[in-house]
Amino acid sequence: MLQSAFQRYLDTVEGICETRDWSAFADMFTEDATYSEHVYGDFDGREEIRPWIVKTMTSFPGSEMIGFPPAWFVFDPPTNRVICDVRNIMRDPGDGSVHEASNITILTFDDDGNLIREEDIYNPQKFADMTREWCRVADQHGTLSEVGKRMLAALGG
Repeated sequence: MLQSAFQRYLDTVEGICETRDWSAFADMFTEDATYSEHVYGDFDGREEIRPWIVKTMTSFPGSEMIGFPPAWFVFDPPTNRVICDVRNIMRDPGDGSVHEASNITILTFDDDGNLIREEDIYNPQKFADMTREWCRVADQHGTLSEVGKRMLAALGG
């Protein structure tokens, strides 16, 4: 059950990366699920998760992320958890280079394979450093948006 639930999660996220329909991400969670995000806080219930994820992933720099494949994952059947290292990959800034930062994600499923909790653990400074470098490269290649230029200036670019 755990393997198939995790594969369903991965397939859904991959599809969302293609459609950019981040509302569908919230649909993976049960109505009373929790999402713990160490910078943004805790979200209780699918309908509290939805506006946060849509805003986060459709605003810079989330809007520039194109994929979230796991670098590795571990199944913990006694707790119905999957612990994984998620790669947050930015789009090509114009020179073919790869820019990414990772986070540890803990997914908890109920006995029927429904997602009831997600927790993301990461170093915000590593994400800021990666975003700054990506912005620099994108700016050099003329692919950085105006929002990105403002972010680069704010990050000391």
